[in-house]
Amino acid sequence: MKSLSVITVTYNAGKTLERTLKSVREQTYPYVEHIIVDGKSKDNTLALIQQYENPKLKWKSEPDNGLYDAMNKAVTMATGDYLCFLNAGDMFFLPETVEKMMNSFEPASAPDILYGETAIVGDNGEFLFMRRLSAPETLSWKSFKQGMLVCHQAFMVKKSIFEPYDLNYRFSADVDWCIRMMRKSRYIRNTHLTLINYLNEGITTANRKASLKERYRIMVKHYGQVSTFLHHVWFAVRAVIKPGK
Repeated sequence: MKSLSVITVTYNAGKTLERTLKSVREQTYPYVEHIIVDGKSKDNTLALIQQYENPKLKWKSEPDNGLYDAMNKAVTMATGDYLCFLNAGDMFFLPETVEKMMNSFEPASAPDILYGETAIVGDNGEFLFMRRLSAPETLSWKSFKQGMLVCHQAFMVKKSIFEPYDLNYRFSADVDWCIRMMRKSRYIRNTHLTLINYLNEGITTANRKASLKERYRIMVKHYGQVSTFLHHVWFAVRAVIKPGK
């Protein structure tokens, strides 16, 4: 059976980490490990990690050069066939989620990437709404011309094709990484499942303007200047015609 490494990067995450720890621990699928790389937290984060310690949880706490540097470190600790990146406060949709996802394909024809839908939750883990951009029926590296159609957390990549996050991007390296992973993939599978409860906040939300600038640079890198400009004109028109869509 294929295994999953769930990676969580933390820094002073004591208010939100416990529900992520609990969600991973409660998965019914037996081949799940949880890897936590902490940036030397000063709150109760480490106490929570120690409280949930078990043979399937591996962690370290040391200074890093930001979120994506910590993610790259975590992958070196992973032993699973697939990688899943959950922020502190994020959860799997149900205790059966990983089991359903892993049973959605035959091990002999394992996809390079698995993806699905994302629910947005509030500070107490309560459901708010489904993610505005829904996962497309089929996905390719060109799909992200339309925006990040699949949430990073609901985008599971086979470890054997992993390439490190580009640390030249501070806020949106996940967008560049997802595109690179799709370009490298031969088989991308839609699970047709809601996979993740995503906490309605985060580094990208808190630094939205800088993130959008980085995303534009990333799209130019992968799709070219003209295509990127025309798509952003359409995004602006769409926002006027259908506010909030």
